[in-house]
Amino acid sequence: MARLVLDNIHKSFHGESVVKGLNLTIEPGEFVALLGPSGCGKSTILRMLAGFEPVSDGKILHGDICLSSSKQHVSTEDRNFGMVFQSYALWPHMSVKDNVGYPLKVQKIKSDERDRRIQEALEIVQLEEYAGRLPAQLSGGQRQRVALARSLVTEPDVVLFDEPLANLDRHLRAKMEETFRAFHKRTGATIVYVTHDQSEAMSLADRIAVLKKGELVQWGTPQALYATPKNTWLANFIGRGSVLKVSEIAPQQYVNSTDLHDLIERYSSEQVFSSVLVRPQDINFVPIGDLSIVVTVNNCIFRGERYDVELTLEDGQKLLTYNDMPMTVNSQHHIRLEQAWSLESES
Repeated sequence: MARLVLDNIHKSFHGESVVKGLNLTIEPGEFVALLGPSGCGKSTILRMLAGFEPVSDGKILHGDICLSSSKQHVSTEDRNFGMVFQSYALWPHMSVKDNVGYPLKVQKIKSDERDRRIQEALEIVQLEEYAGRLPAQLSGGQRQRVALARSLVTEPDVVLFDEPLANLDRHLRAKMEETFRAFHKRTGATIVYVTHDQSEAMSLADRIAVLKKGELVQWGTPQALYATPKNTWLANFIGRGSVLKVSEIAPQQYVNSTDLHDLIERYSSEQVFSSVLVRPQDINFVPIGDLSIVVTVNNCIFRGERYDVELTLEDGQKLLTYNDMPMTVNSQHHIRLEQAWSLESES
């Protein structure tokens, strides 16, 4: 396997830029998610990787081979990339075995070798017993696994996923996430996975590229994106939390409880301010004290394993936290903010 590099990639349609100066380096065997809202360019990036779309500028490299540039374009069939679509794209009149083996038939692979590869692919997705069934006789999750097996049967260097779980219900999505994790562990394949679901990306990927309006906002591990987002937009997009306006402070640093309390005390809407991210688990209910802040319970919602509690500060700003017990709306309490992360201002 080889490293996959997107070097200053640009893509335009009819003069409108949809991907702008994208730089990513994907290591062999890495599971990478392209995450962002609809229209951010993530599916276009996947189509350029697959060879369905040429790049407008920049280069896509796989090891020492240039797959795409403004002067060169390697065709889809010559890239040895597998792809799993959102719609499954299975032939309804073909059995599971024939659907999985179709790419090998097109490549004119001999029958013995074709049967061996089909059997191995079906074993990986645990569908050996379903080889003779038609797609209509399968559940949505099973059809998705057939599409996955078909992408594996050609022994690809890279597997591309285009929102593969978007058509499944919550239960099936959870089961398929387990399937994808097990598949990645067993095969060690390089995976590029497009999704608009941040929880899906966080649970599956080694690293995530978060995109907005065709530009890379931040590139890092799920843990880094959650703990240290770059700006307010990303802080609101990844995970749950509250963004507070406080007195001015340098961005991209942790703020401890003492300093945070002082920044809140000194903040007023007339002065220059900064924004900080407070995650729900960093808020504790405490007795009145030097570092306690008065809050009012604005809402309390039962979530099964906990209650989501929306709090209002005296200046009207909102905070989200969790609690094991229900809390009375309009009741007043004292909290301590244990830490916060300061965000960059957005232009």
